[in-house]
Amino acid sequence: MIRPALALLAASALALPAASLAAAEIELKAEGPVVELSVFESVSVAPDIATIGAGVTTEAPTATEALRQNSAEMQKVIAKLKAMGIADKDIQTTGINLNARYDYDQASQRPVFRGYQASNRVSVILRKIEDTGKVLDALVAAGANDLNGPSFSIENDEAAKDAARKRAIERVQARVKAYADMFGYDGARVLWISESIEGRGPMPEMAMMKASDGMVAAAPPPVQPGMVSTGIAMSFKFELVNNAAQ
Repeated sequence: MIRPALALLAASALALPAASLAAAEIELKAEGPVVELSVFESVSVAPDIATIGAGVTTEAPTATEALRQNSAEMQKVIAKLKAMGIADKDIQTTGINLNARYDYDQASQRPVFRGYQASNRVSVILRKIEDTGKVLDALVAAGANDLNGPSFSIENDEAAKDAARKRAIERVQARVKAYADMFGYDGARVLWISESIEGRGPMPEMAMMKASDGMVAAAPPPVQPGMVSTGIAMSFKFELVNNAAQ
């Protein structure tokens, strides 16, 4: 029998003032053999969010003209996103850049000024992931010439993490019971538990696509969301015990 003798320290620490946290981090004293176990469990689920990047890059002889052209083109892209029902909160500017462009002239062995390049990019969260291909196609039609993504995730992975935690505990209980049986003990009691939350990945690598001026999509690009995973890494310390000592 495995007897939990200690609640998670983090849970008890929440009710204590900051000055008392150090005092809360106490391990129970063990009289019998101690077993330390670590386990990782992950759960794969279907994603419900896709994130894409969309941008416009323009070039012009002057900085003012390059930025002005870029702003006008980017307004079209953002307007298209909003027209497709994407909320303002799901559209975020991630970078605006303006740089002088130079080419290296081999004959003179000197850089030659070619004008200015302006770029503006946004990150877009799509909550209808089945529309990802359609949105990418529409963005190119609206003037976006710099796309990346999609990456897939789950907005709320608490239920998946709970399932992973349950699996982790079941695995470690079976393992420590096997130790107790092998060494002639009746069971074990928990001395210490810790956990760390793993990310919602691995995510698919963000693919970059540059659209040429003459690029016309015959059909929306196919998009397969697949599955994403979330996990829990847990560590335990048990004392092996006999019933007479419990």
